[in-house]
Amino acid sequence: MSEITTVGLDLAKNAFLAHGADASGRAVLRKKLRRDQVLDFFGRLPPCVVAMEACGGAHFWGREIGKLGHEVRLIPPAYVKPFVKRQKNDAADAEAICEAALRPTMRFVPVKSEETQGAAMVFRIRELLIRQRTQAINALRGHLGEFGQVVPKGAANAARLIAIVQDADSGLPADAVATLTVLVAALSHLEAEIGRLDVEIEARAKKNEVARRLMTVPGIGPLIATAIAVLAPPPETFGKARDFAAWLGLTPRQHSTGGKQRLGATTKMGERSPRRLLSIGANSVIIKRHVHASARPGTWLGGMLTRKPPMLVRVALANKMARIVWALMARGGVYKAPAAAV
Repeated sequence: MSEITTVGLDLAKNAFLAHGADASGRAVLRKKLRRDQVLDFFGRLPPCVVAMEACGGAHFWGREIGKLGHEVRLIPPAYVKPFVKRQKNDAADAEAICEAALRPTMRFVPVKSEETQGAAMVFRIRELLIRQRTQAINALRGHLGEFGQVVPKGAANAARLIAIVQDADSGLPADAVATLTVLVAALSHLEAEIGRLDVEIEARAKKNEVARRLMTVPGIGPLIATAIAVLAPPPETFGKARDFAAWLGLTPRQHSTGGKQRLGATTKMGERSPRRLLSIGANSVIIKRHVHASARPGTWLGGMLTRKPPMLVRVALANKMARIVWALMARGGVYKAPAAAV
């Protein structure tokens, strides 16, 4: 046991597998653990590096194992996969995690605190409710279409769908109305719960100093500002603004070789929620370009809109917004719109 310097822990619901290595990387331990044995096992180990794949449960185990005096390192699963030899199983995964943790250039994920995970939960729940609302609207629209009641797509037309079901003169069969009323009640409940979460997010944005500064950026409102303030790692984690944009997955995917640079679509790696919200915020700026000083003729955005397709401009603007966000978080201050070129 005293020779162990690094342990790769493959997480599961009940059966965990630990792979220990000495300073030279030689395997000296392979042990299967039940969930209730994990903390007792690491409590008897001398302080060492404990590596795990980053996932939802990894942060809990990272906090608990860290309290026992170990150095915890969470590794993105995509960075562990190249170290898996041949067949995939728990033992091979644990060995790959241990091997990846020993690499000097490996990138790690910070262990989140309970407060951070709790604050981030509101965005996960909101996304779930929005998906359920979309499903309910699509189902209601599809069922009404069977009776010749056609309504345009979009959540903005949900009220028209509900009005048709509640209209006694709509011509719908009584049996259909009784069933669709259940769907209408579920949709109304989802709308109310989403509104309640929006109010809570807006209240958090007003209390958070970082979120208030981020809201000075065009296209960033309470929802986006709070999501970034809660979900993004500390700004000092990144060396420059481009690193933060790359973490969000807003930089081009490279497939370069032989000195020839080939860039493709965005990588879409990293945290999904802030990336999606930044894209939505960028789209709102483009749609309302006439009220934003940053989109006037002579500005960077104004020039892009005259030369490039709107979809490409939206992604480019989201990338630029991410870089501005990192600068505000790292250096303080508020956003100042650039002056238009003469």
